Amino acid sequence: MTVRRVVPNIRSEAAQESREFYGLLGFEEVMNHGWIMTLASPSSPAAQISVMTSDKTAPVVPDMSVEVDDVDAAYALVRESGAEIVHPLQDEEWGVRRFFVRDPSGRVVNVLGHR
Repeated sequence: MTVRRVVPNIRSEAAQESREFYGLLGFEEVMNHGWIMTLASPSSPAAQISVMTSDKTAPVVPDMSVEVDDVDAAYALVRESGAEIVHPLQDEEWGVRRFFVRDPSGRVVNVLGHR
């Protein structure tokens, strides 16, 4: 399995202010669904931050997102390990297949792949 990128997810009710702040550091908006906005570095597009007010289809805002090349294989490995699945594997309307799992420190990780 290959990790394609890791993105910290920041919960914020001040999305516009967060966009402006991270803009000072060189980030630009590359996606905005209203409830989630992703900012990326133009010179290094895989360097990203997502700002979320909530998660549209999941019970919690994840602490980070890990994009992998085979989300189904990742799901099988995580289930076998006995880790807590916080949100089951499913296809989302915005083009990702994902699940949430709790890491040993209690952080919620959104594991996803683009369809």
